[in-house]
Amino acid sequence: MGKFEALLLSLIVLLLALSVKPSVGYEGKGKGKGGGEGESVFMMEKSKQVVKTDGGEVRVLRGYMQRGTSTPMHIGFISMEPKTMFLPQYLDSSLILFIRTGEVKVGWIHKDEMVEKQLKTGDIYQIPAGSAFYLLNTGHGQRLSIICSIDVSNSLGFTSFQSFFIAGGTYPTSVLAGFDKRTLVTAFNVTNEQLREFLGRQNSGPIVYVTEAKQPHTWASLLRLKQEEGRAMKQVEEDDQEEEDTHQKGGDDEPIWTWRKLLNSFLGKGRRGKKGPVRAPDSYNLYSRKPDFQNKYGWTMALDESDYAPLKHSCIGVYFVNLTAGSMLAPHVNPTATEYGVVVKGSGTIQVVYPNGTSAMNSEVREGDAFWIPRYFPFCQIASRSGPLEFFGFTTSSCKNQPQFLVGGSSVLRSMIGRELAMAFDVSEDRLKRLVDAQTESIILPTWPLPPAEETREEEGEGKERAF
Repeated sequence: MGKFEALLLSLIVLLLALSVKPSVGYEGKGKGKGGGEGESVFMMEKSKQVVKTDGGEVRVLRGYMQRGTSTPMHIGFISMEPKTMFLPQYLDSSLILFIRTGEVKVGWIHKDEMVEKQLKTGDIYQIPAGSAFYLLNTGHGQRLSIICSIDVSNSLGFTSFQSFFIAGGTYPTSVLAGFDKRTLVTAFNVTNEQLREFLGRQNSGPIVYVTEAKQPHTWASLLRLKQEEGRAMKQVEEDDQEEEDTHQKGGDDEPIWTWRKLLNSFLGKGRRGKKGPVRAPDSYNLYSRKPDFQNKYGWTMALDESDYAPLKHSCIGVYFVNLTAGSMLAPHVNPTATEYGVVVKGSGTIQVVYPNGTSAMNSEVREGDAFWIPRYFPFCQIASRSGPLEFFGFTTSSCKNQPQFLVGGSSVLRSMIGRELAMAFDVSEDRLKRLVDAQTESIILPTWPLPPAEETREEEGEGKERAF
C-alpha cells in the first residue's frame, strides 16, 4: 500500500469515528448516570450567590448557550426573611417572577409612573428590562421564596446580567453616586450635607430589614408613604380594571421610564398633575388555573401569551407539571422552544436523548435541582415511587409550544401508523399496530415496571409488613 492510499484510509477511519460521536457541542460530565457514563450535561448545577445579607439571598443558575440561540436563559432564586425589602434597582434583563411561597409587594415603574402589586403564592408577574422596581416581603412571619427567569437578550454582556441600584449608600452604592456632587446638589436642590446623608447611610446590603427597630430612616418612611398612597388609589384602580384588561390584548410597547419621572416617583411626586393612576398589568395565578391535561397519573399546564399578555414582550412561556408516584411524562419533543425546569417537590428521573439515538442523560433529580432541555431533543420525566414529582419552569417561546409525544395514545407514531412506518421499522403492519396501540394512556403514563431484582425486594418488604 502506497503512502497516498494509507493516508486516504486513515482519513476515512477518522471521519467514520467522528460520525458516530454524540452531537458535538453537547458533551459533558456530571453526577448523573447514563449517556456516556456519569454524564449530566443538561443539569444546571453551578449556582452563584450574587446577593447575601442578614435579610436574604439571591442565587443564580446560569444557562448554557445553545446553537441557534443568541443568549442563554438564567434561573434566579430569591429568598427574603419576613419584613425585608429588596432595594430599588433596575436590570439590563427582563424578569418573570414566580412566587413559590409567601407574599410580596412589587413596586415598579410602568409607563413613567409608580405602581404597586400585591402578589401571593402561585402568582406569575413580569418586570421588563430597564424598569426600576423593589420587592417587599409582606407575609406575616413567612419567608418569601421566588423563582424567576432572567432573560439576558437585552443585557450589556449578552450572557450575564447587571443590576443598577437606584437606592443605596456605601453598600450597595446607588448609581446616583457616580454623578458629580455639584450636579446632584443642583438636581435635587439640597445642600451638600443633606446629599451626603441621603447617599451615605445605607450599608446593610441589597436586602434590608424595614422594621422601625432595625431600619428607622429612609426605607420605613418610604414604605409608609407608598402604603398611604396605595390605599388612596385602590378604589380608582379597581374602577379602571376593565379598561386596562382591554389594553393588554394588544398595543405597542411604550417608553418604560425617564430619569426625571423615575426620581420624582421615589420622591412622592409621580402623580402630580395626572387625572388618574396608571394601571399596570395584573399577575396571573397558576394555582387557580385548571390543568390543560389531567388523568389519574398527574396533570400539566402551560401559560403562553394568549393567557397572559406580558409574556409576549418577554418571549417566554411558563409551565407546571405534577406526576403521581411512579408515573411518567411520556417521551416527547419541544419543536419550538428550549425548556428550563426546577424540581419544586419530590424526586424522580430525567432522561434525554441525543439526535443520534444514544442516551445523553439519565439523571436522578430531587427538590431544588434545575435542568434544561434543548429544543428538538427527545426527553421524559419519571416520578420516583416514593411520592409525587412536581416541576415548574420556563420555555424560550411565548407561543403555544405543542410538544410532540413519541409514545402513548396521542403519539406521533399513532398518527403516522401505516404501511410506510411498518417498512421503516421492518415489521409487519399488524405487529406495528399491536405495539403502538398497547399503551392506551396519553401524555402522562402509568407506573413503569421495576427490574426483576428490585421487584423481588419490594415483594419481600411487603411480606414482612404483612407479617407484622
